[in-house]
Amino acid sequence: MTGKSDPLPMAGHAGDAARMAALEARVAELQAEMQSLTSTLSHDLQAPLRHITSFAQLLEDEAGPVLDGEMREFLGHISGSAKTLGAMLDALLALSRVGTVALQLEPVSLADVVQAEVQVQQRKLASLQAPRVLQWSVGALPAVVADGKLLQQALVQVLDNAVKFTAQQAQAEIQVEAHRDATTGKVLCTVRDNGVGFAAAQASQLFKPFARLHSPRQFPGLGMGLAQVRKSLLRMQGAVSITAAPEGGCTVVLELPAAEGGCGIDCQVL
Repeated sequence: MTGKSDPLPMAGHAGDAARMAALEARVAELQAEMQSLTSTLSHDLQAPLRHITSFAQLLEDEAGPVLDGEMREFLGHISGSAKTLGAMLDALLALSRVGTVALQLEPVSLADVVQAEVQVQQRKLASLQAPRVLQWSVGALPAVVADGKLLQQALVQVLDNAVKFTAQQAQAEIQVEAHRDATTGKVLCTVRDNGVGFAAAQASQLFKPFARLHSPRQFPGLGMGLAQVRKSLLRMQGAVSITAAPEGGCTVVLELPAAEGGCGIDCQVL
């Protein structure tokens, strides 16, 4: 033995690192191509949709006197379907933009973002013809490291879902709270509602684009919200999960890095 280290393992490690770097670069390239394709398709398909809607309206205007009820219904289906497809393309484009927007990660107050959205939701409910009564419970919320705009959009989606899916409850309740995970050090922001809920086996489907468990007549929407939330959280070095409660309702957990000293005196470490 000479006491000298064998250079071969080092060479092996260097080769592994190079291969990993190449794979990561290829993944990033494929993701960029997919985002570019999605953006292009979403944009280019809007013009044909506008033509469909315009000509359907023109046909109704010009031939209105000779159209019977069934024909008018058919035209309504054409216009309605074109409008829905347009909304789906807009949602797909919004999802694509989450992956390309320039991030500005900085300390953001969860309390400020949540309180602002709660006030927006309360004004919406108060403006309904039959105003809804919804009980909010918001605990102490700390600061996290996030992109302010992406975080705000994610919380809007989660809270909007909670409001929507509690619409049929006589006593609707939404709870928002947070604690610091003792193992990871991250902040777990929990949004819990007593709405219609879902079967536990369906949880993984909810983060897929256009995932819907209920008919549009029951609950409006495209089923794109949680897909956007997931993509936003991943970009901010976070995560999101959803679980169903046996008695109904669901719990959404947003996991985000804690701001330095941002847990606050009222935020528990569990």
